[in-house]
Amino acid sequence: MDAQRALLDELMGAARNLTEEERKGYKEVSWDDKEVCGFYMVRFCPHDLFVNTRSDLGPCPRIHDPKLKESFEKSPRHDAYVPKFEAELSQFCEKLVMDLDRRVRRGRERLAQEVEPTPPPPLTAEKSEQLSVLEEKIKNLLEQVESLGEAGKVDEAEALMRKVETLNAEKTALTQPQNDKVLMLGQEKKMALCEICGSFLVANDAAERTQSHVTGKQHVGYGMVRDFINEFKTAKEKANEEERLAREREAEERRKQREKESERRRRSDSSDRDRHRDKDHNRERDRYRDRDSDRERSREHDVRGYRDGGRGVDYRARNGRNGGRDRYRDRSRSRSPGKHSHRRSS
Repeated sequence: MDAQRALLDELMGAARNLTEEERKGYKEVSWDDKEVCGFYMVRFCPHDLFVNTRSDLGPCPRIHDPKLKESFEKSPRHDAYVPKFEAELSQFCEKLVMDLDRRVRRGRERLAQEVEPTPPPPLTAEKSEQLSVLEEKIKNLLEQVESLGEAGKVDEAEALMRKVETLNAEKTALTQPQNDKVLMLGQEKKMALCEICGSFLVANDAAERTQSHVTGKQHVGYGMVRDFINEFKTAKEKANEEERLAREREAEERRKQREKESERRRRSDSSDRDRHRDKDHNRERDRYRDRDSDRERSREHDVRGYRDGGRGVDYRARNGRNGGRDRYRDRSRSRSPGKHSHRRSS
């Protein structure tokens, strides 16, 4: 049916059945519209699984279109929408399975009640009296058989045993119909419950009927639903585990990066301290070198000064003696100018 509809849509357009008035308000449908069934797009629609079964969900209220599904599969947004559609389908399927499991539990309880052994109904008063008379006769005959056997009267004992067998047959016939009825009821109640779809089955039924059930729509449909739920949960758990491992790897990488940064800063700080310490050492060394140089220059200056100063002292000492006389002579001349002038004039 879907293939025929798709062929007509391709040949005549999706609006082939619309009137002119309806065509005016017609809008081309895209696969991402709300009217389109995302379940059908990504996997299967549960409404299609149980048609004409006891679990029939009715027609799907949304659009199922093979052309839209093909467009979805070719769309660059396909991978982004698949998780969304699968999550929605999983929620819908889980609700179906929850409802089914409730029916399965009720079915188990019903079977448990039916399997309990049913006590046979009591005999009527008339049959009870007949049964008592037969049992009394059988008891008396057995006592006689025993006595005859002890007396060696074998033929008579065998004749009485045949009467005992006849009475036992009457006793069995008296109770057999009731037992047969109970046995028949027990056989009718040997039922089994399908854990997949919740259907009741006849235990140890013919292989053909069992195969017919296994390949039926309801069993196959619920099998698909349960398989999808398990598959989705497994994939989700795997994705969560991979995400957790990825977070752990990222955290480990960040931790290693922090350790590297810390080690780099530690080495940088150590290098800076060493560099500053070297600068301080160099500065101190230069200070000592400059001080030693100053001392050396001062020492050399003192030595030159000592050498030059010694000669100057001797010169001054020598000149000091003569110089003293010269200063005295000059001073005397300045004090007696007339005398000197008189001497020069005479």
